[in-house]
Amino acid sequence: MAILTKSLAKTASNQHLLPWLVCLSGGLLFFYEFIQMNAFGSLNTPVMQTFHLSAGQMSLLSSMYFYANALFLFIAGNLLDRFSTRKLILIAMLLCTFGTLGFAISNSVIEAAVFRFAVGLGGAFCFLSGVRLSSRWFHPSRMALMTGLLVTMAMIGGWVAQAPFSALIECIGWRDGMLLNGLLGIIITVWIWLVVQDRPFGQEDVAETDKSRLKSLGLWTAIQKVLKNAQNWKAAFYTCLMNLPIFLLGALWGSMYLVQIHGYTKTEATSVTGMIFFGTIFGSPLMGWMSDRLGNRRKPMIICAAISLLLMLFVIYDQHLSYFSLLVIFFLLGLITSSQVISYPVVAESNPHVVTASAVSIVSMVTVFGGALMQPISGWLLDLYWKGHYCDGVHCYSLSAYQHAMWILLISFAIAVGLAWVIKETFCRPYEGYRQNNQQ
Repeated sequence: MAILTKSLAKTASNQHLLPWLVCLSGGLLFFYEFIQMNAFGSLNTPVMQTFHLSAGQMSLLSSMYFYANALFLFIAGNLLDRFSTRKLILIAMLLCTFGTLGFAISNSVIEAAVFRFAVGLGGAFCFLSGVRLSSRWFHPSRMALMTGLLVTMAMIGGWVAQAPFSALIECIGWRDGMLLNGLLGIIITVWIWLVVQDRPFGQEDVAETDKSRLKSLGLWTAIQKVLKNAQNWKAAFYTCLMNLPIFLLGALWGSMYLVQIHGYTKTEATSVTGMIFFGTIFGSPLMGWMSDRLGNRRKPMIICAAISLLLMLFVIYDQHLSYFSLLVIFFLLGLITSSQVISYPVVAESNPHVVTASAVSIVSMVTVFGGALMQPISGWLLDLYWKGHYCDGVHCYSLSAYQHAMWILLISFAIAVGLAWVIKETFCRPYEGYRQNNQQ
């Protein structure tokens, strides 16, 4: 049992604070993982210089995180449905911290790729564990809000990986910056060990009931149940497509595009790309709250996908945007694409409670596969239209090359509108209510 949580639980006045403390502490894994996932937006130039990499090679190194994450996500979901969430979070944090420290001292690109892969393995648990904790500590009516808050924590991590981390790297170098990053991981691991607990006190009988239901359902039957649910896949691909600005602009090429095309400094560029995460910090709980308040999932998803398409057109084709305008547009892009968080309660409300983590893992798995696939494709497109120019020892790409790469986002948002249109409305009801509504 978590030491600090046990101590707080002795006082009745702290009972209403415990769910928030436990779930948000568990969400620190998501926060830390998003620093690692998006750090390449600040690391790209120095790492490319250190290991002499092209855009395609750099995107492949970055995507090692996503390959590991995607390969292990469904397994992670099944493990979280069956074993201690607290123990799995601690194991994941240890893997992430080990991988981060190892990356900092890598002597070759192969070593760096291996440690990046290790970070991705730990990251497979980051969001699913938070959803699993929230489903046990909070009423279903608060799931969209809690999902939004978890994503907000992740986006704070994504923002930290932009301008703040870029400034740190400029001061002390990328290797020492990653070593400090690893130290942060150690501190977070200790805090989680002290605070996080699997379930509220006195719910041991509920835990036994869930285990019995899972055992009677059977592993293979449970897997088939979530894989055959078309609602899970529609929601998963919607989230994947709406999340691509984070993977492509925030985590990889956005800052380089702003430096090479708009002429900004690295710090200025990462301040702009950081606005995607800043927008999502506000947008995630806002979208979750709005969806819960409206009692509707589909409408916000459709409208936000359409607005995202319009915003991306401005980013790609209006080359006369001022620095302030770019800050606002990137903030709005993060705010509006936050509608992706609504997919998680859609899936939670479309599946039995005992397989929540397994079902939600489909959303995370498809989303991460999207990053693993689209990062190398975007890098390949940039290299395809490269004119042979260099800037400070790295490839310098033209406006046309960046526009071709960013067409991925325009196509993605258009498809997202169609997916949201065909998703079945759950009306924010738990699985039994959703099922009864669709049988009428």
